Amino acid sequence: MAGGAASGLVEIGIIGLNDFHGSLEPPRQAVNEADGKGGVIPVPAGGAAWLASAIDSIRARHPQSMTVSAGDMISASQLASSLYLDEPAIGVMNRIGLDFNAVGNHEFDNGQQELLRKQNGGCEKFTAKEPCALEPFTGATFRYLAASTKRADGSTLFPATGIKTFGSGSQAVTVGVIGLTLRGTPNLVNPTGIQGLTFGDETETINAAVPMLKAQGADAIVVLIHEGGRTKGEPNPQGCENFAGDIRPILDRLDTRVDVVVSGHTHWAYVCDYGALNPAKPFLLTSAGVYGELVTDITLQIDPVAGRVISKQARNVIVQSVPYTSSRGPLGNTPLFPQFQPRADIAQYVAKYVEASKAYTQRPVGKIDQSAPKSEGPGEKGGGPLGNLIADAQLGATRDKGAEIAFMNPFGIRAPLVPAADGTLTFGDIYLCQPFGNNVVTETMTGAEIKAVLEEGLDDTGPKQALAPSAGFVFAYDLSRPAGDRIVSITLDGKPLDMARGYRVTVNGFLGLGGDGFSGFVGKPDTVTGPTDIDALEGWIRAVPMRAVPQEARVVVK
Repeated sequence: MAGGAASGLVEIGIIGLNDFHGSLEPPRQAVNEADGKGGVIPVPAGGAAWLASAIDSIRARHPQSMTVSAGDMISASQLASSLYLDEPAIGVMNRIGLDFNAVGNHEFDNGQQELLRKQNGGCEKFTAKEPCALEPFTGATFRYLAASTKRADGSTLFPATGIKTFGSGSQAVTVGVIGLTLRGTPNLVNPTGIQGLTFGDETETINAAVPMLKAQGADAIVVLIHEGGRTKGEPNPQGCENFAGDIRPILDRLDTRVDVVVSGHTHWAYVCDYGALNPAKPFLLTSAGVYGELVTDITLQIDPVAGRVISKQARNVIVQSVPYTSSRGPLGNTPLFPQFQPRADIAQYVAKYVEASKAYTQRPVGKIDQSAPKSEGPGEKGGGPLGNLIADAQLGATRDKGAEIAFMNPFGIRAPLVPAADGTLTFGDIYLCQPFGNNVVTETMTGAEIKAVLEEGLDDTGPKQALAPSAGFVFAYDLSRPAGDRIVSITLDGKPLDMARGYRVTVNGFLGLGGDGFSGFVGKPDTVTGPTDIDALEGWIRAVPMRAVPQEARVVVK
């Protein structure tokens, strides 16, 4: 029903997404959810057609609803979307019926002109890839929002806010939406793509927009922000245990008239009654994880006379889809949660792009001797076997540049490598692992500078991330020590690293620009550019009949 007839309240559903990253097909990842018996069960989830069905099921509960996204809908995408400039990701969201999407940092990966084309449509070419390769592209039917992203003249790249009214007469209610990305976006993208743009303070931007929306008659205020946090302990998409992250200082200064914050960026799922964390800020905070594996069902009860939200609640719905084989073995469905069926129109639309990309995705690239899992958790223990394999590949690809050491950022590893029974990997497999197309760079750093950059990954600014090193490089750290002095030993080929000597170091171009907060890689001498990260990985795997996945511990936690 439209609202509580007896109470006079109007019910509005807000359906929340974030960090879709062009996941047209099921991403072969699981959502870890409580099994009701004190344990946790992994549930296979995701895929655009299944996501559409899950959203339809939520809409059936809310005759009046809107669907919103907190950014990174595109880029770092599956190959079937990336090959076609993420036009099919936009096409999927058009068919799903998205209303608003806040820009995220990855929206800028191909530059602002290409992002404007995503909104407006057309086939003008702004990248090396050909636009409109399969069909004309008419642009997004939903509205991008970019409240904190401004041009030199002070105008925003996209509108700062959106507004939607439901019902009529005495039962009419209006929801105002503010959308923005994180202030640190310039540290996460190629500077050439955002030339002339500035990214403002998140809280100041939101607080300036709230009174304007209220003046337009907004009864509820929803913020879509591409910034987030993480919980600690067992994974719990419905909870908010020990919540921490870069979003908290933003939230603690927000206008109290904000009702709901839909967040993203950290790829972590949570539902928080933020008033339990800060009684002065009693809004609802949500995140639906990543890759369309979850979708958030938010229910608002609004008093149209008083013009305010009376109650709010949310739950994350698992988009249970199809079984798959993980690096730990087969993973099947569970009757503990609904299993959605693919929505036919979107399945057909996705199939067209998947079929067109098969020449790329199914090409064999070589063999590995076992599955290579990506590291789980916050990244304090390095990149695991897969991080080590990637670092070795980048070192091998740049030996001709004098490289002696390579590092990989674990947060830049998107999926494990799971070979076929005979060890074969396809290009599609390695692309899922590294979808960015970053060139690797080799530069000169002293031992002291290498230690300093490793310390950056373990400081108290943002989530901790121990870089995965190449073979022969081992470091140990102790988090009980003060920030900046947590590395307790570093060796190369069994000998202590010489703090005064210069070493040739290879990293991906994202790290080379200071990405993930690793400013120590920026501006180093004798920097030369090598192949793309995915070409380096393919070349390393292909170079031998069967590439062994490294198992030794290169990062030691004291």
